[in-house]
Amino acid sequence: MLLLVFVHGYNLADRYLEPFSLVHEPLTFTSFFEYFTANGIFRFRIPMLFAISGYLFALSDTKPHGERMKGRVRTLLLPYLLWSGLGLLMTWGLEHWSFSVESVRAANLSQPIAEYSWQDALLRWTLSPLPFQLWFIRVLFVYNAAYPLLLRAVMRMPKVWFGLIVSIWILMPIHLGLAEPEGLLFFTLGLWLQKTNFSLDTPPSWLKLPYAAAAWILLAAAKTVCVFYAELSTPVFIGLLVLHRAVEVLGLGVAWFGMDALVRWCMARRWFQWSSAFSFMIYALHVPMVNYLLHPAFQIWSGLPMYRLTLYFLLPLTVIGVCVSVGAVLRRFAPPVYSVLTGGRGLR
Repeated sequence: MLLLVFVHGYNLADRYLEPFSLVHEPLTFTSFFEYFTANGIFRFRIPMLFAISGYLFALSDTKPHGERMKGRVRTLLLPYLLWSGLGLLMTWGLEHWSFSVESVRAANLSQPIAEYSWQDALLRWTLSPLPFQLWFIRVLFVYNAAYPLLLRAVMRMPKVWFGLIVSIWILMPIHLGLAEPEGLLFFTLGLWLQKTNFSLDTPPSWLKLPYAAAAWILLAAAKTVCVFYAELSTPVFIGLLVLHRAVEVLGLGVAWFGMDALVRWCMARRWFQWSSAFSFMIYALHVPMVNYLLHPAFQIWSGLPMYRLTLYFLLPLTVIGVCVSVGAVLRRFAPPVYSVLTGGRGLR
């Protein structure tokens, strides 16, 4: 969740980066570093989250599926709708405040809400939230609902299933509103890992961590350089997609099996344990906040040496601090509200 804020908090001229996105600005240390991290080595997060979600859902499938889906309405669907609605309300309020209207327009996340028809508002609320990171919850709810079918496909014909979904994942970065290849691949991978009792404690013999880590860094760097100089064509599109997918998979393996020492260090700090309880607040609240703060932050910091790189570090850290603070205040003074907004997460 911490890395997620950095992935959305970059200040490149291109404000929405796809796996195949080219960058239309000069290659500098700052622009290289921001792309290398935000659209490179940090991208293992979503595959890891989906794999963990699939694994945990399969781990507790002794309960009736209908009963579990009732719980998912409380833990996924209700927070999704609430945070989507709050994003609309916050944006509408900021659009009516002269101090912030310019920042909202500069973020370019949506047309002015005052221009919405009721159909636009309904679509935004249900399928295309202004807090765009909520897509993860939306598709996760769908995959949870489809769990019996997905489990049957994974266990009865794993080679066919993974062969098909990996091919789609590599070459077709499509989002269909209620499903998308990346989530489907790694969610079902989590199911397979749990049902086959795959060891998650030690790396498989074929995964050589030093070589994997080196490849992870080098391929992410190679992709970063390419996006500043390449012209978009079919070979470039495919090449960037393949590089992006390779970086995701390598990062997933290196992060899971190679960062135990970092995890132990973090979990030994009481402040980290305390703040980690608010990870869902960081996830749900950071967008569109980080987008709306970028414009005024640029106005304040521009002109200072290395202001873009400094802003890339300071803005996400500030937003994370705000999210944790809001979560702490809500949990302390309005625990029922906090419980509903987080789906019951982080109450202790």
